[in-house]
Amino acid sequence: MSALKIINARVGDAHRNSELLVEDGYFVAAFSKDASDWQTLDLHGQLIMPGLIETHLHLDKACIMQRCHLHEGTLAEAVAQTRAAKAEFTEDDVYQRGAQVLDKAIVQGTTHIRTHVELDPQIGLTGFNAIRRLQADYAWAISLEICVFPQEGLLNNPGTEALLCQALESGATVLGGCPYMDSDPNGQIQRLFELAVRYDCDLDLHLDFDLNPEGMTVMEVARCTLLHGWGGRVTIGHATKLSALPKEPLTVLGLHLAKAGVQVTCLPSTDLFLTGREAFHNKPRGLAPLAHLQACGVTCSVSTNNIGNPFTPYGDASLIRQANLYANVSQMGTVAQLRQCLAWVSSESARLLRLADYGLMPGCRADFIVFDAPSPAAVIADLCAPVMGFKGGRQTFSRSAATLMKPSG
Repeated sequence: MSALKIINARVGDAHRNSELLVEDGYFVAAFSKDASDWQTLDLHGQLIMPGLIETHLHLDKACIMQRCHLHEGTLAEAVAQTRAAKAEFTEDDVYQRGAQVLDKAIVQGTTHIRTHVELDPQIGLTGFNAIRRLQADYAWAISLEICVFPQEGLLNNPGTEALLCQALESGATVLGGCPYMDSDPNGQIQRLFELAVRYDCDLDLHLDFDLNPEGMTVMEVARCTLLHGWGGRVTIGHATKLSALPKEPLTVLGLHLAKAGVQVTCLPSTDLFLTGREAFHNKPRGLAPLAHLQACGVTCSVSTNNIGNPFTPYGDASLIRQANLYANVSQMGTVAQLRQCLAWVSSESARLLRLADYGLMPGCRADFIVFDAPSPAAVIADLCAPVMGFKGGRQTFSRSAATLMKPSG
């Protein structure tokens, strides 16, 4: 029986240090009588918090920039370039590139990832099978939940639905969508809800990904969510069209999304890179207005989306960096606002993914990270990197501090 006593840990903005106990992978209020011997971890006042939660990440098409040639930097080009690269994907190739990202994510403090995997007749189950292997091989450090989705369309792409169903029967637990790539966006949304009900799975849709307020499909998502009673189980990613709405209609929509139980994920690095290119001056910021949506009662998160591909040709798998980027672009700088940005990659992300055992309280899984930072707000403001991390009470990484070599004398 494994047990760990954590002493001199700073939790949140508390002025006093705390003691936390871990037994058999979970936080406990007191050790059981069987825990006669335990290890002690002295944090010396360092900040402890639950692991970071990545709600939207594409492992299968990460790290392919050397195979692509960017010219326009548009969504259409990104889709076309990735489609061409995907023709050469093998299971081992997807596995190796995904592993590169997971290795980075671990040391950046991520302990849970919802990863989106493309399925279509071209790629078949190649990417899915690779991600399933990663799911097993990296369980020691990261929990992977798999969302399969039709990047190339569903109703206009015969054979895709059968692949989605096969994956949902073989380990995928979330169904995704990409209505703007379909010949019938609303039809895809309706069919995805029917499949979600059949397989009793959550939905996570790429949606409304441009800055034109016309042509939104989010209302159809809300309608179907209410129709099927799927509130709290539906997430929309990107949703950049929402940034083009004036305050009053945005408030009306936000209240409706909250009532329906539709959640929103912003993907700042991708959304900033791909949108607003038609403007030479006064470029729009183009990010989903999470603070206003959350004030309306909508559950929100910030996530990475892509790393090293035509959708986002950079990235280091740091959710702290994504939260900092969102804070900067959205002009969120107060202590409360910075804490909110941190929550969008941690506690609010856990709420969005319905992770019931997330946190530092007794009964929660002991997935936690440690920062050498004076406060949660400072983690975002200073772009702090975690100094160590644990999964189920077992240490998964440590990071040594840089040493300055000052001249003597």
